[in-house]
Formats: sequence, structure tokens, C-alpha cells
Amino acid sequence: MSLWTPGGEHPVEPNEPTAPETRPETTPSAAATADEGVPNLEDLSPEERAQVEAMAAEMEEVRRQIASAPAADVVANHAMGIYELAAIHLTSEPPKFEEAQLAIDALAALVDALQGRLGQGEPTLIEARQQLQMAFVQRRGQTAD
Repeated sequence: MSLWTPGGEHPVEPNEPTAPETRPETTPSAAATADEGVPNLEDLSPEERAQVEAMAAEMEEVRRQIASAPAADVVANHAMGIYELAAIHLTSEPPKFEEAQLAIDALAALVDALQGRLGQGEPTLIEARQQLQMAFVQRRGQTAD
């Protein structure tokens, strides 16, 4: 899995949290804090603390990069993710038309609502929406036959 930023793609490792009951030094207060999503750094080993601090620094860098990018570019990137989602559902065997239609409608809503504000990516997004709509109709016709 990766995260797109203006500085490029960044690999993201899946984070598999350890259940509180399986952590060796878990105390009731540490478990309650972990359940709230805010780790108590004092309850972590030095290695875990270093990992949390490194992750926080990396997330801050990603936030800085995203904040420095034009919002139109970030929105266009997300819209292309919706395009990919629709294409995946259209090319599934059998096609998942309801799922594809939702993604196509979401892309159309973005493109239509933000017309004139999507920057350089706007013509590509308009074309992508049209291609998906045509592919949907064609695929629907193929399965009806």
C-alpha cells in the first residue's frame, strides 16, 4: 500500500495493533488509553517509543507535503482513485454494476460540482468520467445479451 503526496509515492506498512490483553506490561490505565487511540508513551518500551516518534515525524512530513500541494491536485488524485474503483467493479467477473455505478456517480459529482476549479487535471477527469459511463453502458449491454 502507498500514500501519494506531492513529493511522490510513499510506502505505508500495514499497522497491526497489538491487543491490550496480549501486551506484556499492560495496565488498566494503559489499556484504557490505547482504546481511546492515544498511546501513553510511558507504557511503551524504548523501541516502541522510538517507532511511535518516527511514525509521528513521518506523518508530520506527509502533512507538510500535502499542505504545500494545491488542493486541486490532491482532489484530482482522489478522484482518480474513485475512477480506479469504478473500473475494478466494471471489470470484475461478474461485473458489480451497483458498486461501479456508485463510484461513477461519485466521480461525476466531484467533476460537476467542482467544474472550473480542478486545475490542470480537470480535462482528464472529465474524459475519465465519460469513458467510465460509456464502459458501463457497453458492459451492461454485453451482460444483457
